[in-house]
Amino acid sequence: MWKPSQTGTASPNPTPEPVRPAPTAPVAEAPSRAQVGTADQATIGKGLFIKGEITGTESLYIDGKVEGSISLPGNRVTIGRNGQVTANVTAREVIVLGKVKGNVSATDRVDIRAEGALSGDVSAARISIEDGAFFKGGIDIRKPEGKSAGAPNGMGANSVPPPAATPSVYEASKVV
Repeated sequence: MWKPSQTGTASPNPTPEPVRPAPTAPVAEAPSRAQVGTADQATIGKGLFIKGEITGTESLYIDGKVEGSISLPGNRVTIGRNGQVTANVTAREVIVLGKVKGNVSATDRVDIRAEGALSGDVSAARISIEDGAFFKGGIDIRKPEGKSAGAPNGMGANSVPPPAATPSVYEASKVV
């Protein structure tokens, strides 16, 4: 039953078989990273609930629940379809596909997609609200640094638009 010649032949055959599935596993990981967007992006999954302060130097994808504050200056924060955020968010770019309750401040842009909902004030250089999205709050469009096109109308720009009146209502409700 035991023959050294068969053992030698049997050993090379199993070795290539495990090697073939090994390259398949990294290939399976690569598409999931591609879906996330970048390799430097952290993810809070559906089953996670975080309460507290989130700070860091990489982009963040939220598909779970977060309460507290999120501060990722210079990075992107994406609230996924299952994401529920009750926090003030500060980032370079904020994309809302889920639900956000809190103020959002972005140095570049805020996108509220069709399935997204944002309740709170937005302060950004650019904002995009798709048809079907929900938004309740005030909007403060900031000029990109270095451009002062609104300087001659500086006082008028702060007092004329109706959203400028809305934050004072929020401030009054916060104090009371």
